[in-house]
Amino acid sequence: MQANTISYQEKPYSILITGATGFIGSRLVVSFTNKGYSVKALSRKDMADRQSVRFVKADMFNIEQLEAALNEVDVAYYLVHSMEGDKKNWKEFASRERIQAQNFLKAATTTGVKRIIYLGGLADEELDLSPHMKSRHDVGKILSSGSIPVTQLRASLIIGAGGGSYAMLRYLVERLRIMVCPRWVKSMAQPIAVDDVIDYLIECIEKPETTGRTFDIGGPERLTYEQLMRIYSAYLNKNLFVIHIPFLTTRLSSYWVDLITPVKASLARPLIDSLVHDTVVRDDSITKIIPLKLRSVREAIDMATMEINKNPPPEEIKESKTGFKTNQRLLLVSLFVMSFIGTTYYWLDDRQEVYQLGWILASSSWLVTIGFSILFVKNKTRLGYLVAGILSWVTLAFWLFDNYYIVFQDSIIARQPNFEMTVRNFVGVIVACTSILASHNVFHKIHSYQYRGVPV
Repeated sequence: MQANTISYQEKPYSILITGATGFIGSRLVVSFTNKGYSVKALSRKDMADRQSVRFVKADMFNIEQLEAALNEVDVAYYLVHSMEGDKKNWKEFASRERIQAQNFLKAATTTGVKRIIYLGGLADEELDLSPHMKSRHDVGKILSSGSIPVTQLRASLIIGAGGGSYAMLRYLVERLRIMVCPRWVKSMAQPIAVDDVIDYLIECIEKPETTGRTFDIGGPERLTYEQLMRIYSAYLNKNLFVIHIPFLTTRLSSYWVDLITPVKASLARPLIDSLVHDTVVRDDSITKIIPLKLRSVREAIDMATMEINKNPPPEEIKESKTGFKTNQRLLLVSLFVMSFIGTTYYWLDDRQEVYQLGWILASSSWLVTIGFSILFVKNKTRLGYLVAGILSWVTLAFWLFDNYYIVFQDSIIARQPNFEMTVRNFVGVIVACTSILASHNVFHKIHSYQYRGVPV
């Protein structure tokens, strides 16, 4: 074993890591270099080399580029995923992943790669798997169909800063005290800390007996996604109330996640699809070959939180170019001013109609909706911006109709307002227009502004 380890350390750049800038790949590169290895890191973008890391640019759909990247490589880590993209063609990720795996296997065979290590998803193959999980399994079968020995690690939910699943968990719990949940929150999982996944991946190269085998990996605890949310809620010292709605589909759930968190629906849907079935370890034989001290869920959450707080990644688009924070503040101020203007019906207006039950119920609902909008806008959710925008349009129309008499010499909402209310309506129209513009701007910029899994 020791001789095997030394040979790879003494043979620089014989290890290639695909997806080297991703959630798992970037950590694996750092861990290998910390252990004294010199590795190749494959990326779709041009990247500058750094100590012990040689970046190679290659498109997984270009076999010639892959062959150049895999030249003189003995061990290749396959960490490629293609889930993200436009919501209109999110289903295409499965076909993209199959083509990428086929291209990679062909290039690896041509260049004489001796071993492939693949990180896939954990689920029972006998079940009617989601497109995401089926694709993960199909990729493993494609890679294993050739003459190169493949080690497959099939992981349950991975907890770590920058991971899509963890981002969903964190943002949902942080932003919602009352959680409306579908049936999939009762599915069993065996969450594993991302650092434990990295340790398994590295140890596989140092343990020859893992060659050509498939292993399930998971943390020390088996729990449901609801229990996981409650653990994170307890970690934050807050109460979480869960309401179960069994007819809430994965598609509706993904749109809900899209509106509440920075995780796009195109990524949330395949992630949620993968939570429909239990993802627990059935064969723990790897724990005997690689006896790690696995971290608990709470330890994994604590490590991820500290990492986020210590090293928040830079924003993808600078504030000076997006004006996000300016629009965010403007929207909050506009909503507060709108709510104040709305109260003038009860201390500036002299019309008796405003004290009728219908008016009181409508105005109360309007104020509650503004409060809801302010709460979710402060938490920077697309749901808050959406509700604020719709409410502002309704308010704009109402106040314009209240001044209908100025142009058409007739009133359609109530009796003709007095002069003070007429002026107030025009002021309200200006505020409502400001709110509409600000809500539109932040609604379309929030995904660009927020870095997935990192607070802004």
